[in-house]
Amino acid sequence: MTNRAKVAAGGVAVGVILLWLLPFWAALLVIVGVPVGAYLLLDSSQRKRLRRVSRKQLGR
Repeated sequence: MTNRAKVAAGGVAVGVILLWLLPFWAALLVIVGVPVGAYLLLDSSQRKRLRRVSRKQLGR
């Protein structure tokens, strides 16, 4: 199992646990808010690099 797969599996597990423990809106806020917050903390050059890599993976 690759590191990406481990992170994805962990994220899904945390999401399911949050949906079970918290009200839906609070769990959704955490599930969406954490990645958005992490993206906003990136430097502008890091954001450009991330977008470029994402486009290459999509086949553009």
